[in-house]
Amino acid sequence: MPEQPTQLLDPLFRSEAMREIFSDQRRLQGMLDFEAALARALVRAGIAPKKILPAVRSQCDAKLFDMESLAREAALAGNLAIPMVKALTALVARKDEKAAGFVHWGATSQDAIDTGTVLQLRDAMDLLDRDLGKLAEVLTRLAKEHRSTLVAGRTWLQQGPPVTFGLKAAGWLDAIERYRERIAEARKRVLVLQFGGAVGTLAALGDRGLDVAAALADELKLGLPSTPWHAHRDRFTEAATILGLLTGTMGKVARDISLMAQTEVGEVAEPDAPGRGGSSTMPHKRNPVGSAVVLAAAIRVPALVSVMLSSMVQEHERGLGGWHAEWETLPDICTLTAGALAHLTYILDGLVIHEDKMAANLGITKGQNLSEAVAVALAEKTGRLPAHKTMERASRRAAESGRPLKDVLMEDAEVRKQLSAADLTRLLDPSNYIGSAEKMIGQVLSGKKNRK
Repeated sequence: MPEQPTQLLDPLFRSEAMREIFSDQRRLQGMLDFEAALARALVRAGIAPKKILPAVRSQCDAKLFDMESLAREAALAGNLAIPMVKALTALVARKDEKAAGFVHWGATSQDAIDTGTVLQLRDAMDLLDRDLGKLAEVLTRLAKEHRSTLVAGRTWLQQGPPVTFGLKAAGWLDAIERYRERIAEARKRVLVLQFGGAVGTLAALGDRGLDVAAALADELKLGLPSTPWHAHRDRFTEAATILGLLTGTMGKVARDISLMAQTEVGEVAEPDAPGRGGSSTMPHKRNPVGSAVVLAAAIRVPALVSVMLSSMVQEHERGLGGWHAEWETLPDICTLTAGALAHLTYILDGLVIHEDKMAANLGITKGQNLSEAVAVALAEKTGRLPAHKTMERASRRAAESGRPLKDVLMEDAEVRKQLSAADLTRLLDPSNYIGSAEKMIGQVLSGKKNRK
């Protein structure tokens, strides 16, 4: 067998654990696990004799198959199950000719392929839940440690009133917890058996079809759907869409981090390590490489999800082409998502946080980012609209002159009539204008605890 080519970019964009789940060997083994379980189900239903099991079970091992031959034959047959069943039947026949006659009994190619994929997805969902749990713990720590760490709130990439870095982390955490819930909820719909035979009636099994299906689902520890879903692809597409949403949220976090890590901002930095984030020409560079990978996934995965959505329009009882479009697309979605998740967890776990720069950046507008605080105080005395217009004029003068907003305000007779210098000092202190930020953090952390 020729040596497999090295995939040079896989370690950058995909996690090793998820790559293993969707490796060629695991794909084949999932299908073989279906075939072995089908043999046991046939025995349980009284259709096949128990003595067939040793021969079938011993040959349902991916290591016994020639991958190159299977690949070549699949190119002619149109799917991998056809040559796999042929090869498995031949292997079993060498052990027990009678047992070979029960291989794949009552099933169709799509049953083996789809159920094999479901088994891979079960492992993938387990892995994602574990890794999302790790990310949630990192974000929990950041939210707690920086509950009161002030940082500029930004809208339209411009400074607004302050928030706390803990609140930003809590917002990220709240979103990540929703994905853990979504994945948990989707399991009952996604992790189900596919078993319907040629057109979804199990006619080859006579009146024992549902008995075999129930036994097969039990053997594989999968849910048993009311009907086969050969041409109803919402199950796989739901899983893909959840991961598309997840990569979008991770991309949002990575965008925040990379913006805060810009030279001119300098509020955070990705973890430093030998060989990480360097430049081929600029020795000083410390590029946010982890954020780049997460953002790349956030760009790539939605397009792949659109393939899954498009492939849902399938014909009659078994589709043409749409089913085929899923085979590489769904694994790509899973591996890219897992890779982004691993990078994001690494970034956040070792994130360097420059609290001094956060504080300094809060002061660069010389109080203008607290104009809302002053406007609210004025509005209590003069009404909202007059107060807003007064602060607009004052902010414009402060920006044009480069002077502190407080100094400009103290020159305004109307403002001096309503607010003292001490009032303005208090109102223009960022620590006095974070509203319910800390309570919101508490709600997120409490909600996380309650969900465990």
